[in-house]
Amino acid sequence: MYAIIEVGAKQYNVKKDDIIEVDKQAVEEGKDIIIDKVLLLSKDKKIEVGQPYLKDVKVTAQVLAQVKGEKTISFKYRRRKSSHWTKGHRVKLTRIKIKEIAVAG
Repeated sequence: MYAIIEVGAKQYNVKKDDIIEVDKQAVEEGKDIIIDKVLLLSKDKKIEVGQPYLKDVKVTAQVLAQVKGEKTISFKYRRRKSSHWTKGHRVKLTRIKIKEIAVAG
């Protein structure tokens, strides 16, 4: 069984016991979160698609850690102007583990 969920503005294909990194969530480490924005559910070769979300499906996940992603470098150079700059950025992420995909009813 797998599901496609939406967290923030991104979509993820998840199964039970998957570990994924999503945009930062305001939840402490060790706590559970319930994701109710499930777009698609595949169970026993049967696929259900939401319009836009499925009403009876919820995904439970445990927050493992609040981490930073890899550094992204931004470099701007102007030729013949003796002008350039470099900036770096690390996005804040939340690492979660999918505990359960529950279907009500």
